Amino acid sequence: MLGVIGGTSLLFSRLPEMEQQVVHTPYGHCEVLAGEIALLLRHQHDTPPHRINHRAHLSALALLGVDRLVVFGSAGSLRKEIPQGSLVIPTDYYSTGTIPSIHEHAVRHVLPGFSGDLNRQLAALVPEAKFGGVYVQTRGPRLETVAEVRALARVGDIVGMTVASEATLAIELGIPIAALCTVDNYAHGLGEEVPSYEHIVESAEQNKDRTGEILSRIVANLA
Repeated sequence: MLGVIGGTSLLFSRLPEMEQQVVHTPYGHCEVLAGEIALLLRHQHDTPPHRINHRAHLSALALLGVDRLVVFGSAGSLRKEIPQGSLVIPTDYYSTGTIPSIHEHAVRHVLPGFSGDLNRQLAALVPEAKFGGVYVQTRGPRLETVAEVRALARVGDIVGMTVASEATLAIELGIPIAALCTVDNYAHGLGEEVPSYEHIVESAEQNKDRTGEILSRIVANLA
């Protein structure tokens, strides 16, 4: 079964008609829209990024039988050549903070990363997206300082607050994962406009039709 996780970028998009289920996991419960696919909205009940229960979310998808996962992530650009409105399929990620793990009481070393095969399938379905680049995850909920953006730009191309945690947990659970990131703003100090949550939400609303159409494309071809 195909699983999809979305956040701010799917806030205004038309979603497939599915039944809402509450899935109970060892890490807590969460709500999933289930049908032809399993769709999970990561900010359910307005949960801020630093308080998302990623372990419950990914465990719930695994319990529902998800065996491949595409996540939509809202991101800021760390590079002038990746403007607002761009789509990026990252091929690696870097985190500045602690990432949750399923393996709290056992020694299990997993090799993290996105699925090469699923990345290529996603790139074929969304040819308008830039393929490749590094997603940098910061803790949130605050945005990054100008100095932090300069430092992060040495290792990454886009910055967000959730995808690296989801990708690592997916790999721990044996679920291949790919990400499609919508670039909603230039990171702090790169553009003339000062980034804000309100601006990110406004960008998501402006691109709702495009995002919804891409979601339909993914479901039609990968489900």
